[in-house]
Amino acid sequence: MSENRCNVDSPLTFMYKEVDGIRVLLDVYLPPDGVDQQFDQQVIQYHPVVVYFHGGGLTVGNKRSWFPTWLKRRLHARGIIFISADYRLIPPGTGYDVLADVKDAIAFVAGDLNVQLDQELADRGSGSRFRIDPTSIGVAGTSAGGFCAYLCAIYAVPKPKVVLSLYGMGGDFLTDQYLTPKTQSFLRGREMLDPAQFSEYIYPFNNLQSTSDSPLVYHPKSYHIPGYPANPRMLISRLYLQLGVALDYITGQHEPSLSVALRNAIHTEDPFDEALISDHKSIFPQFNVTSDWPATYLIHGTNDTAVLLRESRNLHSLLLKAGVEVILEELPGREHSFDYQPGAELENERSFDDIVQFLYRHLT
Repeated sequence: MSENRCNVDSPLTFMYKEVDGIRVLLDVYLPPDGVDQQFDQQVIQYHPVVVYFHGGGLTVGNKRSWFPTWLKRRLHARGIIFISADYRLIPPGTGYDVLADVKDAIAFVAGDLNVQLDQELADRGSGSRFRIDPTSIGVAGTSAGGFCAYLCAIYAVPKPKVVLSLYGMGGDFLTDQYLTPKTQSFLRGREMLDPAQFSEYIYPFNNLQSTSDSPLVYHPKSYHIPGYPANPRMLISRLYLQLGVALDYITGQHEPSLSVALRNAIHTEDPFDEALISDHKSIFPQFNVTSDWPATYLIHGTNDTAVLLRESRNLHSLLLKAGVEVILEELPGREHSFDYQPGAELENERSFDDIVQFLYRHLT
């Protein structure tokens, strides 16, 4: 079911599922019909697609947050369709809800979407001939969206042909970043948060409503901290890291706290006892790497204080051991969200081009 009230240059928005009383949406960006003369504009053309999942610590954002314009533009130039998808956010959702949503998003893109595109484009009088090739789907994500992309690599049907992760979380959840309470600033020098100000988002919840759409909102310049986040969800992923309980919220295991159980286990000389996460192993990407994981491009800044570089390094090592084609590009001195910083397009042009060439090679 479409939700389109846009002009022809805007995305086409579709609901790919309804759950928990909410409509979970995705945006479809079709390339301009004249993007390449090799495409016959009189005939329906089935093209590869990349499905992108936004960042936000799994707690905030939507399909238009932290939007990778550089990626969409380069994919369109090669005739590749770009899709950006929402997913249910934590809390009250958990990693299991995220898993269910990203699987359903890929199934919808490979299944019903072409029929709905036919209808929507006909209703709008559009002559676009681009349609989805369900055998040529790639996935991409930044930060928390990397976790979504990894889950697609493991569970989505059809299996994606290729994965792109920019500073993606989930490559190694068994770290102090997720498990150890912090007593001083640890993320970009930002202030420590007062949990009492976020009681609505602290377990146990009091009728906290499910959502897949929590936009970025900032205080005006007149605020005592100009530009400070006005949507509390923009801060709670940092709060969970500060408290060392992020995995409780990702897995939904609060009583007893999974984080407390794991905290000591990661600092022993003995091999990690996977029985400690046996109930939740399915949503730990690092324990689900196999030889049929798709070709993967990882890119990460060496100075990332939100998602540590060791996550991508760990996943890179696991993928190599499994015989998967994988590239890890480490960007010296770069922080989290380096691709959204001023001048990023010029500074990262070669990396961006290499990424899209990698995607193109595996999708065509």
